Amino acid sequence: MRNIKEKAAGFFSLPKEVALDLPLVMATGRGEVNIENYKNLLEFSDTRIRVHTKEGMMTVEGEQLRLRQVTTENVLVSGMISGILYT
Repeated sequence: MRNIKEKAAGFFSLPKEVALDLPLVMATGRGEVNIENYKNLLEFSDTRIRVHTKEGMMTVEGEQLRLRQVTTENVLVSGMISGILYT
């Protein structure tokens, strides 16, 4: 089914993250990460933020992390980001 959706996305020139409901992660330097198309916010502290996505767990690690924005569509994290892990 995913292969059919990928082909349809290509045919209709749709972004894959929209057609396949995949997370879209945009990092601005080491100070900000925006995660779109997430399912749940699982954990947040000043050193770790864990988000559940269709592709699995995503962890943003760093120092002085803050949730600057949380909506039904995206999570915006700011702080001194040291890594983004997928599990």
